[in-house]
Amino acid sequence: MNDAGAGRPQPDEQTAGGLDLAPFQGVRYAPERIGDLAAVTSPPYDVVVRPDGLHQLESADPHNIVRLILPQAVSPSARTERAADTLGRWLTDGVLVADPAPGLYVYEQQQGGHLQRGVIGALRLSESAEGIVLPHEDVMAPVVADRAALMRATRANLDPLLLTYRGDAGGGGTAAVIDRAAGREPLLTTTTEDGVCHRLWAVTAAEEIAEVRADLARRQALIADGHHRWATYLRLRAAHRSPSPWDRGLVLLVDTVHYPLRVRAIHRLLHRLPTARALAALEGRFRVRTVSGPLDGAVAALGAAASEGNAFLLAGDGAFHLIDRPDPELLMATVPQDRPAAWRTLDATVLHSTLIDRVWGVPDHPERISYIHDAPATIAKAERDGSTAVLLHPVREEVVRDLARQGVMMPRKSTSFGPKPATGLVLRSLGR
Repeated sequence: MNDAGAGRPQPDEQTAGGLDLAPFQGVRYAPERIGDLAAVTSPPYDVVVRPDGLHQLESADPHNIVRLILPQAVSPSARTERAADTLGRWLTDGVLVADPAPGLYVYEQQQGGHLQRGVIGALRLSESAEGIVLPHEDVMAPVVADRAALMRATRANLDPLLLTYRGDAGGGGTAAVIDRAAGREPLLTTTTEDGVCHRLWAVTAAEEIAEVRADLARRQALIADGHHRWATYLRLRAAHRSPSPWDRGLVLLVDTVHYPLRVRAIHRLLHRLPTARALAALEGRFRVRTVSGPLDGAVAALGAAASEGNAFLLAGDGAFHLIDRPDPELLMATVPQDRPAAWRTLDATVLHSTLIDRVWGVPDHPERISYIHDAPATIAKAERDGSTAVLLHPVREEVVRDLARQGVMMPRKSTSFGPKPATGLVLRSLGR
């Protein structure tokens, strides 16, 4: 299978200055081989709430993409082998097929009044990209190793990272190409269970591809979602002699001047820490108040408190507990002082440096801390397990971008930008 623009040098190869996005030969589900496109898609792998969400997706359709991004087996090596075997079988059987020509892909998501459009392509990962693609969160080495093993086994980018950039307010360039594409007949249209309508168009005309590439060559991007996959891309690129398909990685680029993303918090579930014990440890260190439900009302109270300083919402015992106004001396003693003030005052910084590490003494290990995007799911799991749910207020995008430009990493899982691209609409093969 060809993978145009993925690894071999292109005639118009860009080498410096900004983002270098190239066309590729997308691999997509054959409509005649599946009953419902929505039934074979999935959220990104780290958003799937296991095991409930995993089982639901697996049972939705025997060809659901979750069988590739979260393969199930008795050992890590068996999982990656199963994913590679499954992908190979689906390609052989014609469940997944390559588009006839390489291109960029315009991708649209719409839910209610929120519309988001961006362009999917193969982004160059050369070392000159440092300072062009800005991460803002640290990563966990075991997760990177797991994703690297999966990509190496499948020789595929199974889902695009979500990157944001700031385009020109007046439009033109990439924005103009996106608008023109959106006026044409889409390759696919589907509405997923969460009510989001997804549409995809191929951009294959040489002049339109050149227009996008020239525009993006002046831009830098912020990683909105996919830090672990970005680190995986870089690891695999370094492990292969260039030029190779590993020189590029699959990304979705969204211009937030024209299509602002939603920014949500990622919540924490602290296993084996009963809520009563968590609250008792806060005495004299934070102000603690019980606030009335339902959840929307409690979250509104959290937002009001967070506008004045660090604040968190604890749950797990059937009630909501708002904690705020930390002891300044406690913060001085626990939060590293060698970082910018914007980093020191982040809720995620105070949560991990002060509360999790020092006040509660919870080890930062997957067996003790889970990171969950959905607040109701976090609370339900805490109440079921006798644990503590910690809900956070989201960080503004401009704070994230400013810290990233300074090269300052936020605590991992500090933000959730969205809507996230659905996994399974278009894949990038690196050759088999």
